[in-house]
Order: sequence, then structure tokens, then C-alpha cells
Amino acid sequence: MINFSRSGKFRFALIGAGMIGTHHAKVISELADQIDLVAVVNRTLEKAERITAQRGGKAFTSLTTALAATDIDVVVVCTPPGGRAEVAIEALEAGKHVIIEKPAEVTLAKIDDIIAAQEKAGTLVTVISQHRFDPASEIARAAIKNGELGRITSGIASIDWWRDQSYYDSGGWRGTWRFEGGGALMNQGVHTVDLLVCMLGRPVEVFGCAATLAHERIETEDVAVGVVRFESGALGVLHATTAAFPGLSARLQVHGDKGSIVIENDELSFIHVTPNSAARAEELSDSEDGAVNQVAEYALPEETSATAGRDPAQLSDAHRYQYQNFLAALRGTEEIRVGLAENRQTISVIVGVYESARTGKPVSLV
Repeated sequence: MINFSRSGKFRFALIGAGMIGTHHAKVISELADQIDLVAVVNRTLEKAERITAQRGGKAFTSLTTALAATDIDVVVVCTPPGGRAEVAIEALEAGKHVIIEKPAEVTLAKIDDIIAAQEKAGTLVTVISQHRFDPASEIARAAIKNGELGRITSGIASIDWWRDQSYYDSGGWRGTWRFEGGGALMNQGVHTVDLLVCMLGRPVEVFGCAATLAHERIETEDVAVGVVRFESGALGVLHATTAAFPGLSARLQVHGDKGSIVIENDELSFIHVTPNSAARAEELSDSEDGAVNQVAEYALPEETSATAGRDPAQLSDAHRYQYQNFLAALRGTEEIRVGLAENRQTISVIVGVYESARTGKPVSLV
């Protein structure tokens, strides 16, 4: 049971004041009619104070001290990936609801630890997978759900980005297995892999290769490729790199026996569907074969902003859409759309590629 602040808002604590934490603070401020930012935690106090000076709340150097000093309903975890389980579990053991930036953790064992803590706490957890909330993704999911692509046969998730050496040299945790859990596929590719899983269903097997070809002083890969087999029988192809100069796009393709969809840099760039009812056919513009091949029929909202794949600082509005789903779940009016189980499926594909790359064998996913 949440005892609301006098304002009737949810009280949020933000853990991590780096680039992504700063973006979460911005999203929280955009939802100020529903959220009070009461605490910002960072090991370097000055970074936390920069956010509180702009967005409100008190600055702390640990979640433990923030929990002792402040009434908190929701903890937002934006620390480096390899340390998120520790923070999330502390919050859950304190009875708090939790939002975790992607990925929830860098190993399945650590994600399972968070799942166990959530089951014991009985509180809500969502893992940021904001691109599931993009208008283009919503259109794609609806078309698949309505059967307008027919049987889904294959998909391609490709991230063709460039990061120069200074990107990896900018932080001691970048490019490390301990703190990032992987390179181009885990860090940059996770959202596009997540969309592939969202569209194609439960993955059951993966085979992959990985290499470090264009960067120095990093443990993780800057190129990874893989093949995924899904429970439905559909096959998926993965390609993620930070070694594609000068940096191109993040692209998702979904193909079925009655249609195809392409999403590039979060925007719907191609859709061809076969209406499955007379009413739907009348609603859409029919081509000669009774299908639709017209992006204009699926116009996106004017407020939509795209994320440029080559610059991670350019973030879309989709974080806010996911926050709105979480707030509705707190009020009991919606279900959490992306929980730990969904994130675990995505991470299982990525760590499966790494295991396959090490062993040279296909990996069954559980």
C-alpha cells in the first residue's frame, strides 16, 4: 500500500546521475503532475546535486541513506549495468517499487536474483524497454496480433553504429564484462534485439560469433552476429556493431507469409500487410493483390521524435510512454507491459550469443 505524499504524487528516488540518469530525471520532471522526485543518489555527490538543483529532491551518496532519510515509493535504477541487481534488491527488500534501466543485469543469474526478490516483496518492477512503446513498434505489434502479416517466418535485428576510441576510454566500466556484460550487442543492440523478441515470440536457441576488430583496450566485442530460432519456428538474424564508420542505423525487419514491416531508427519505413477482414480492407488502401504497401496509411503522431542511432544522447519520448504505463500499473488501471521476465528473454539471447561464440556451439535458451 502506497501512502501518497500530501500532493497525492508518487515519490521517486533516482539512483545514478550519469547520462541515462539525467534523461530519467527529465522524464520524471515531465510527469511532475504525478511524480515528486524526492532523492537523487550518486557516489559522487556533486553529480547528484546537479540534478537536484534543476529537478528537485535531496542528494545522497547511497540508497541506504536515502531510504533512511526520505519517504520513497519508487526507486529508479540507472547505475552501470553490472551493479543494478544490488541496488534493485536493496530497494525491493525495503518494500519499494522499482524501475530498472536496460538491461536489468548482465547475467541471467543476477536477473533471477532480482526476480526472487520481487516475488518476496510483492511490489512492481519494470525494465526500461522504451522502444516497445514507440508508435512504429505499436503499429507493428498490432499488425502481427491481428494476423495481417500471416505466419511470422523471419526477422532481422541490425545495429550498424560507430563509436570512436574515446567513447570506450571515457569510463573505466565501458567495454568490460563485469560492468557492461558485453559490447555492441549488449549495450547498443539490446533494444533492437528486444524488439525482435517482442515481435517473434519466445527464443529457444541461438548460435553466434563475436570479435573485437576496430577498438583497443576493451574486453568486449565491437562486432557480433547470431542466428536465433524461435518457439514458433521463425528464424531471426542478429547483427550489432560499433565498428561501422561513420555510423548508420538501427533496423528491425519482420517478415510473414502475408506481409512485412521495417522499422529504421524508431520510425516505420515500410509496411505491407494483408487485411484479414472486409472491414479492415475497407479501412486501408487496397493494392491490386488485396494488400497494403503504404506507410501513409499508418501515419505516426506528430509529437513522435526519432532516436538517431549514432548518438545515444538523442533519446526519444518513449521513456515517458513506459513511465506512464508504470504509473497506471501503480494505480491498478493497467498491467506492466515489460517486466523482468520479458527482459530476461532478451538477455538470454544476448548472453547465448556470447556463450556460443566462446564454445563454437549452438546454445539452448531457458
